[in-house]
Amino acid sequence: MKITLSDGAQKEYPQGISVQEIIQDINPQLAKEALVAAVDGQLVDLAKKLEKDCNLAVFTFQDPQGKYVYWHSTAHIMAQAVQELFPGTKLAIGPPIEEGFYYDFDKPAPFELEDLEKIEKRMQEIVAENSPFQREEIDSKEAFEFLKNRKEDYKLEIIRDLNLPSVSLYKHNRFVDLCMGPHVPHTGKIKAFKLLSIAGAYWRGIETNPMLQRIYGVSYPSQAELEDFLKRMEEAKKNDHRKLGRELELFSFQEEAGPGLVFWHPKGALIRKIIEDFMKDLLLKNGYDLVNTPHIAKINLWETSGHTEFYKESMYPTMDLQEASYQLKPMNCPFHILIYKSKLRSYRDLPIRMAEYGTVYRYERAGVLHGLPRVRGFTQDDAHIFCRPEQMQAEVLKLLELTGLVLKIFGFADYEINLSTRPQKFIGEIPEWDNAVSVLKNALDEFKLPYKIAEGEGAFYGPKIDLSIKDALKRTWQCTTIQVDFNLPQRFDLNFVGPDGKFYRPIMIHRAIFGSLERFFGILIEHYGGAFPLWLSPVQLVILPITDAQLEFAQKLKEQLQQQNLRVKVDERNEKINAKIRDAEVEKIPYMFIIGKKEIENKKVSVRRHGKGDLGVFDLDEIIKKVQKEIEERINN
Repeated sequence: MKITLSDGAQKEYPQGISVQEIIQDINPQLAKEALVAAVDGQLVDLAKKLEKDCNLAVFTFQDPQGKYVYWHSTAHIMAQAVQELFPGTKLAIGPPIEEGFYYDFDKPAPFELEDLEKIEKRMQEIVAENSPFQREEIDSKEAFEFLKNRKEDYKLEIIRDLNLPSVSLYKHNRFVDLCMGPHVPHTGKIKAFKLLSIAGAYWRGIETNPMLQRIYGVSYPSQAELEDFLKRMEEAKKNDHRKLGRELELFSFQEEAGPGLVFWHPKGALIRKIIEDFMKDLLLKNGYDLVNTPHIAKINLWETSGHTEFYKESMYPTMDLQEASYQLKPMNCPFHILIYKSKLRSYRDLPIRMAEYGTVYRYERAGVLHGLPRVRGFTQDDAHIFCRPEQMQAEVLKLLELTGLVLKIFGFADYEINLSTRPQKFIGEIPEWDNAVSVLKNALDEFKLPYKIAEGEGAFYGPKIDLSIKDALKRTWQCTTIQVDFNLPQRFDLNFVGPDGKFYRPIMIHRAIFGSLERFFGILIEHYGGAFPLWLSPVQLVILPITDAQLEFAQKLKEQLQQQNLRVKVDERNEKINAKIRDAEVEKIPYMFIIGKKEIENKKVSVRRHGKGDLGVFDLDEIIKKVQKEIEERINN
């Protein structure tokens, strides 16, 4: 049989050979580091035996797929340790998350913090046993009886909901769990780990379900990597956007209004306006049309788009009114499509680029809400491009160029890129998919951007590029997405008139650079530790009069600076100057102009910079020019 590798090379092997044996033959060093593989886009264990021609991709801990499996396997080891130390504990779910893993347990008595140390010690013993992870596919009824005997009520509910003829169990050591997998080859692969915290979590995130106990943890292939993560965690606690958002009066959540709904306070709303205005101006310069669309629409629209079929669990209940049933929008796409369809389009009209800061509503379960990154109402920096097939390459190149520019301006120069290809279930024709993947790949190659192929991880409606930024703490955040869509143009019967007078189907590209303003704002807060660059800071400059005798001069200076489009305030409090400086530092205001009797006489100001201290005495015109230049150049000093 022929095995096609990620680089396009092909090798022949006998049927029945395992993935691990193939990797060993290809690259013995890679075989030591390999954790999981993808066969025709489907993640599989390295012990998987191959029987036919296929595409093979191999992943290590450096790949998202490798981390996913590594953390998932560690969650299983933790679950074994918990059940052995605390008999009678029932298992719920134990998935990998953005950085680490958790497992939810139903345990009669609460976990104590000192229990984490006991669990870690038992985990170390399990790892030392070097037991293989073994997959077993069995009849669902047999699995149900097996888990029923073990009184694993939550696993029984999962089997009922799956409603499949067979399911898979994973075994290692003396532990068995209902699991799709895959897993690392053996427990000995897990080298360094730490259990981080205990939290409560409703079963399946539904408030009316039982409250479970969740243990969070993380693991790495080396102690050094683990220690680096723990240092970053400590720094992240200081920079937590929820803590800083409250301290800097940027935003809040109000229980009276309901969870997951953001209240933008004046300073936060001002930063949001600065971001939106900057982006809208940039989009207009790049050939976009700005649109605004409603927050609700008739349910028929969402039936046509397929959202009621594929996305119903994340949509709010319908509102039944006299003339029809309406639905809060979870996406902006169908609205932009209706604008496209509002008139007959010619091939000369394309490409059409529609952009909107559209607020959408998704019913996230209470158990998964998490500050700004996971909310129920949020604003997408959404855009949809309708183009001819031959224009797709140029449009993707423009999108990559625009994305790079925007992220650099906001302070993100380091990122990871994944190109996700055709999954097993897809719509459209294979030649269309192959062409779209080729277009995305060629665009990335032209920009010389390093990327990884995520085999089979595209959406069912088309391939995509996902870009994850790295913040100041080296954490990765998935933001930008560029997605080709074969589905919606077909569902809504979109077309344009070609030069021959015939109708043709346009290509639709979804794109968001920030993902959502709320999530990106949370990332910005933590990236800068709340000390925003000068151009983004809600208050760019505070004037600090030493005594009340300088108040009148300070107010006139404030008016002068405001006329220069600077955001300024005066600290009029009857406080000592050191207290005013300290409070300005706490507020993270970039510049402080200190005004005393001597400064007024000499028409100068003493200048301090947040985090840097005293910069010296400046002529007013000189320092104003310096501040304005910094804003214009968007320098973050």
